[in-house]
Amino acid sequence: MGGKNKQRTKGNVRPSSSGRAAELLARESGVVPGFVGFGISTSSEPGYVPAVHGAEEIDNLVDADFRLVLRKLSKRDAVTKLKAVQEFGAMCQERESDIVKGVLPYWPRIYCKISVDHDRRVREATQQAFEQLILKVKRNLAPYLKGIMGHWLIAQCDTYSPAASAASVAFQAAFPLNKQPEALSFCRDEVLNVLQDNLLKETADTLSDPQSVTEEEREAKYVRLLTSSLLALKRLLTALPQTDSEALSERLAHVISQKKFWKYSKHKTPQVRGAFFEVVAALCELTPQLVQAEAAQACSAVLLSIDDSDPVVLPPLWEAVLHILSSIEDCWTHVNARKGVLPKLWVLLKEGGRGLATALHPNMLPFISKLPGAITDPKLDFCRTFFSSIIEGLSSERAVASPSECAAIVFATMECLRFLLLQNAGEEPEHRSIQTTLISEQLLPLIDTALASPALQSGPLFPQITEMLVSWEKRTTGSEARTFQRLLVDFWEGLGSLCVQYVDREETEQVALEGVASLLQIMQNPSKQGKRKKAVKICIAEQEEKGQGEDPPSGTPATVPSEKQGKQDSPLRSSHLLELVCQLAELNMVYVCERNSERHLRFLALLLHAFPKPQVFQVLVKSEDRKPKLGQADAELGTLSENPAVCFLLQRVVLWLRQDDRKDTDFLVNMVFSSLQCCSSKAEQTLVLNHITMDLKWGVILQIIQKAGADTDCLELCGGWLRGSVLGERLVGLAGELCALGLKGSPSPTSSLMSQHNHSWPLISLALSQQHNNEPLIGKMYVEQIIERLHATLSEAKGMSDAGNMEPLVSFISDVASNFFSSVKGCLLLAATEELLLTIFQLCAQDQTLTHLSDDLLQKLKLAYVAGVHSLVTQLGAGVTKGTFLHSAAVWVKNQLLTSPLNVKSLQVLVQAVTSLAETLASSQRNDCLLSQFISCLTPTHKEWVCLRKALPPQWVKRPLLCGRLGASGEYPCMDMWKMRGLSRVPAHLCASAVLGKIIFIAIPAENQQEETNTSELPDLRHTVAEILYALRWCEEMGHCPAMVSEYHKMLQDWNVAEKTHSNSAANAGVLETLFTRSREEGALWSLTLASYIQNSKPVASVIKSLYGNVESFYPLTEQSVSTVQVLCPLLATAEREALIALSIAELLNWQEREQDCSHSVWACLVVLHCCLQAETPVEEEILLAVIATLLEWRNSKEEWFLFSSDLGKASAAELALPVEMIRFLCWMVDHSPTVLGSTHWDFLLCSMLAWLETASESSGAFWNPWVQQFVCANCELIVRLAEFFTAPPAGVAEQLPPELSSEWQEFFVEGIHSLLLPLLVKIPVEFPEPDEPLFPLAVVAAVGEALSYIPVQLLTNNKLPARFVADQKSSLPNALQTLLNTLAPLLLFKARPLQLAVYHVLHKVMPLLPESDCESATAKSEDEDEEEPCLSPPAAIMSILTATEELLENILGGVQVGEFAVVQPLSMEHCCILGYLLAWKLILTFFKAAPSQLRVQYSLYLKKTRALHKLLLHLFRLMPENPTLPAQSTETASKDPNSYFTESLSLSLRQNEDLQCEVPHLACSVYYGALKDLPAMVRLWWNSQEKRVFSAVDKFTSKFVSSVLSSQEISSVQSSTQTFDSMTVKARSATREVIATYSVDDIFIELVIQLPQNYPLGSITVESGRRVGVAVQQWRNWMLQLSTYLTHQNGSIMEGLSLWKNNVDKRFEGVEDCMICFSVIHGSNYSLPKKACRTCKKKFHSACLYKWFTSSNKSTCPLCRETFF
Repeated sequence: MGGKNKQRTKGNVRPSSSGRAAELLARESGVVPGFVGFGISTSSEPGYVPAVHGAEEIDNLVDADFRLVLRKLSKRDAVTKLKAVQEFGAMCQERESDIVKGVLPYWPRIYCKISVDHDRRVREATQQAFEQLILKVKRNLAPYLKGIMGHWLIAQCDTYSPAASAASVAFQAAFPLNKQPEALSFCRDEVLNVLQDNLLKETADTLSDPQSVTEEEREAKYVRLLTSSLLALKRLLTALPQTDSEALSERLAHVISQKKFWKYSKHKTPQVRGAFFEVVAALCELTPQLVQAEAAQACSAVLLSIDDSDPVVLPPLWEAVLHILSSIEDCWTHVNARKGVLPKLWVLLKEGGRGLATALHPNMLPFISKLPGAITDPKLDFCRTFFSSIIEGLSSERAVASPSECAAIVFATMECLRFLLLQNAGEEPEHRSIQTTLISEQLLPLIDTALASPALQSGPLFPQITEMLVSWEKRTTGSEARTFQRLLVDFWEGLGSLCVQYVDREETEQVALEGVASLLQIMQNPSKQGKRKKAVKICIAEQEEKGQGEDPPSGTPATVPSEKQGKQDSPLRSSHLLELVCQLAELNMVYVCERNSERHLRFLALLLHAFPKPQVFQVLVKSEDRKPKLGQADAELGTLSENPAVCFLLQRVVLWLRQDDRKDTDFLVNMVFSSLQCCSSKAEQTLVLNHITMDLKWGVILQIIQKAGADTDCLELCGGWLRGSVLGERLVGLAGELCALGLKGSPSPTSSLMSQHNHSWPLISLALSQQHNNEPLIGKMYVEQIIERLHATLSEAKGMSDAGNMEPLVSFISDVASNFFSSVKGCLLLAATEELLLTIFQLCAQDQTLTHLSDDLLQKLKLAYVAGVHSLVTQLGAGVTKGTFLHSAAVWVKNQLLTSPLNVKSLQVLVQAVTSLAETLASSQRNDCLLSQFISCLTPTHKEWVCLRKALPPQWVKRPLLCGRLGASGEYPCMDMWKMRGLSRVPAHLCASAVLGKIIFIAIPAENQQEETNTSELPDLRHTVAEILYALRWCEEMGHCPAMVSEYHKMLQDWNVAEKTHSNSAANAGVLETLFTRSREEGALWSLTLASYIQNSKPVASVIKSLYGNVESFYPLTEQSVSTVQVLCPLLATAEREALIALSIAELLNWQEREQDCSHSVWACLVVLHCCLQAETPVEEEILLAVIATLLEWRNSKEEWFLFSSDLGKASAAELALPVEMIRFLCWMVDHSPTVLGSTHWDFLLCSMLAWLETASESSGAFWNPWVQQFVCANCELIVRLAEFFTAPPAGVAEQLPPELSSEWQEFFVEGIHSLLLPLLVKIPVEFPEPDEPLFPLAVVAAVGEALSYIPVQLLTNNKLPARFVADQKSSLPNALQTLLNTLAPLLLFKARPLQLAVYHVLHKVMPLLPESDCESATAKSEDEDEEEPCLSPPAAIMSILTATEELLENILGGVQVGEFAVVQPLSMEHCCILGYLLAWKLILTFFKAAPSQLRVQYSLYLKKTRALHKLLLHLFRLMPENPTLPAQSTETASKDPNSYFTESLSLSLRQNEDLQCEVPHLACSVYYGALKDLPAMVRLWWNSQEKRVFSAVDKFTSKFVSSVLSSQEISSVQSSTQTFDSMTVKARSATREVIATYSVDDIFIELVIQLPQNYPLGSITVESGRRVGVAVQQWRNWMLQLSTYLTHQNGSIMEGLSLWKNNVDKRFEGVEDCMICFSVIHGSNYSLPKKACRTCKKKFHSACLYKWFTSSNKSTCPLCRETFF
């Protein structure tokens, strides 16, 4: 109750403890007290778990853990109990048996309590735990068994099945099966005590505590215990030996004498009633004398409950009823049968057993058999009432809905009918009346009902009637023969009239006729009843009374399978059935012939199907009709024409089949088979079918073949005809007709083929595919002829140009072929079949643009050829010899690859088809070499590979040549070859590589597993892999251009061909050696392929060393060995590279010794030398000086090698290659060893460089040539290195250079270089106006542009470009600058990225100089022209670029909403346009930034008028990404403030780098950043004018990504500003984004606080007042407003704003009055003073303010005095 820390009662030193109290009591009295409220048991078993810590003897018995768990078991909470029980079970399993035994004394009471717990989970867990306890303690349980057994038995009868099952398992664990009765016998008295208490004493309130358990729970527990106790009593009686049952009879008699016991028959709970009736049945069976003693109570309790229809109660109730009737002979004396029992039964039967017919009705026969005559008299009435009730039950709702219910009622009816007829089989009048009543009033009406009910027809009624008739016929020979003969006659008469009644009516329902046919068919052959419906399980539960003279029907369930049709004679021996059939057939024929009744015709077919008898056909064919109509058939059929069945077939059935308006012929085909059954031999059957074949439609023949394939009996009838020549030839003719018709085509494809021949193609397919015993249904010869015809047709259709109309034909043929391939084993043994398969494969392997096949049809064809190949390989194990399908397919594919003009799509189709074929071979091959042989057939030979490589376009050489990765000095292709822009087809080499690259990796795994058998196949693989790598390298070097090459390369990447090639060890074997050999022999692209392979596979140095042995092997140097050395050089050891240098230098110095090919040798040595130097090989200065000296020597003696003043267009590749290597060597010297060079060397180097540049500029027309481009690029690279060197020479180098060198460079060479480079840059787009042409020298433009980036500004302002001016162009610029702008600005839109960037870099240098000219022109203007607010255009040449591109950008980006990101394809026309536009804006912003404040206002007004900035900002928000963070950032950087396009500067490199995708977004961000920084007021104005969506998007983007960068830069610019003011100090606080300005003059002290907003510069900058002393409030407000207005509306920085504000304040203190319009001394835009004075009031105004006043007010009066202003 209280807390732990509360004050205790005085003197109460220790806390209370129930444990100590119990110990004290034990000490004093010597006994352990029981629990309060439960009393102390007198037995020796303790009823609780001891908690006494002092009683050592008890403490030793129970383990502490067990004590804790057992205590938990007494808790009320179900979850606690459940966990405790589970824990108890686990502990019993884990602990030692000695410890577990200690629990046994306390277990019985706990078990008895929790085994009947309310929670079923607890009960189940209890039994499982008990099982574990039993398994552990075993025999030690015996002393405690009597206390447990009663509840244990009850638990085994628990209503919750899992709990009962667990209890039974525990019981079986404790006692073997043979010991269980003994165990129960041992405890029988204790068990009966428990059961007796539960049944007679306990109530819901005594079982559970009413105070703690709800009424529902109490009642539920009581009902459950009651049910379990009753069932336990039954189990006890059943299990006990007979002697023990007798021993208990006294106690049992006491139990059953109690009225409370018999009241359970009326208990409200069905479970209790059911259990009670089970007990009664057991008592009747096992202790009948006890029940007889209580007969009155037993009979009334059981028999009066006969109508109890609860599903739980009814089965045990009827068991008890039958036991009562058997056990108590005078049972009917205790109840009134006519009033209390039978009426209840009749009601129950009429209702069909209330859904329990399967349980109730099987009891009817034993029930009526046990009724005494006194109860059933008068018998006639009893029979009528009984059968009327039971038959009425058939129409009940449940019986109609459930076939099993209906079947149970029918079985019971027929069983009881047969029983009562047997019981009353005499000739007495009473018996005869009963017989007549049963047949005429009960059986025949029941049949009549069944004929109208399909449910009853398919049930067991008709078989039961047949069985009854069979038994009657058996009895016609015995003592009761007369009776049964009369019964049969009466039945057949009644049935005949009933059937005739249905047949002899034109409007008879089809169901009724089918019912009649079904009844007759079942009577003829009872086993056919399950044909149309599911087999019905029939169970006869009670046998008929034995001794009645017949064998009773079986009581086991039986299914009725389908047996051979017509082969089984009827079980009925009398002729009644056949006579009835003939009578019905004759009558039916009248309706068929005279009234054309379709119903009767179908009925006739059913009759003939069941009765294919000559007698029936005899009735159908009148003898007088036969002869005249069959005269023409006599010759063919002979005596067979006399056969009535054949006559009927020819006379009637064939005519019906030939009717044009007849759609359903299935039943007529059945008539054909019925007629054939009357032929005596197979020859006769074949003769008849051959005779009628020509008269039958294709649909009918299809049905005959379908039935033959589905039913072996039908196949036996027509097997000879199927394999015969008549049908075979007709099918071959049909195939030919269909193919001819299909080849003609049709505008509406389905009209001709489908309407006339809708059965024909399925017929051909079935005839080919259907097999019997692995033999085709039709003759093999005809199968082959049909296949040949299909193949010829398909080949013809494939070659026809108008293939669109062939689609239906091809579709049909593919369906037929697919079925044939997949279903006919050994089909591909036929040569025609292989040819057909090849044709289908060819159709699948060609592009749909050629075959004109739809996707669906192509899929069909694919399935067909896969099925064919699978069949070919799995069933036959085919080879790849000449003439086989695989060989033909490989040859055809190879031919396609080498000769057909394939594009990428058609190549993909071909590859897909070959892959599918290869996969099928790999997955199903028996011979493992099959796929390898196929690949061998497919692979080109060595000569073919050489031809294929030669046919590859040679443009690949350009890229490695310009990158310096390849030293090629051979002949180069002519100009026309370089003009090629696209490919019309994929080169054959690439096609072959793609196919082989796809399929060899299907073969390799299989070959790895079969290393022993396939070693001969593997060596050739390395050549194939090498060719694949060669093709991939060619694509890479082509730069994925043209588009077809790019598409092809992407396809190979998607297939992971390159990765598989490098990662697969089998594919790698010998490839490195092959590539090295090819590189040594052929060089060129093989060397680049080798380099790529080495880079990816990373072989160890020893492997590479093994390829060449030593470096001397490369000498004498050839072009091929030079290429190989270039590849291997970075991987060689330093010593080897030094050896290479030594060998090369030696050859170089001795150049004069070589008489022939001297220049080539020199070139090769220079290439190798340069490679080694690039690999950072150490080299002595003397060697370098020797090389330089050699170059000087060449300058004197071999000047033609240098190509000075030569026409580069006429120079060969070898002649161009040599100076390139010289230039590269000189570049290396400038970079790495400039101090080695002396004055002479420098003169040679610089003069040569300039001479080469002059040569290049004079040969610009030859720039299409890659070798010329290489020459120019190398020279430009040398210029760049020199410019970098002289601009910033390395530390300590300048002092070691010749003294005049630097000045010579600056004064002479710089001007000489750039006076050539600038015109060259302008000349290139004139010479090559098409940038998309392959001839365009993009690399030269990039190189020249990079060299021009070092041009000094003064050379630009004084350029020597030809003058270029534009008419009507207003400009104040000098002519040279204007010419430069007019010449270069248009090139910003030239579609060559390097040229655009080069022009940008050049113009960017001069942009800051341009505002000076506008300054001069602005000051030159007079004051009078100052009235209008002036606006000034930025440079017109740049603005014209903006004007030209704005409309284009609107077209490009118009569909993208502002705020969405438009992805621009790099190097596209759109990319060029956007790049030029943004670069022009970058230039304008640079120009704007350099302009002084007063001019900036005028420029911004111009931009505002033209809306140029407005358009720019809309475009920028389509080009900037939503998340402008830089791609590929490390996780560390990304976790902090990630770098974005706004924080990282944009490097506009002329070299085409990989991340071109990011260039436009980054540039857009850079322009936006510049606009915000340099034009903040204008951007703010635009932002405020936007709609809400754009407004919020711009605000969010700027705040998130730009504001922080701009704010910090603005604050830092204030902090780092060098500008100083008299009497004003400025401080900045970066943390709070504040600038504080303090102004003090004399006694006046003013402080301003400028606060930057979060979304700076979009939001307004707030200007707050700090301290002010000596300034009037109004004046202070004016100044605040003035500063705020400037910072908000002018495009200047904070420092500029403060400067203007200070000037205003200064002028104010100097006495200059404010302008009364803007309240400012200095004008905010043009920084002028108020000069225009009113003549009346003498006040002065700014001229710009006055102009605005006059224009806005439309008046010319003074703003102050309102007088006219003069």
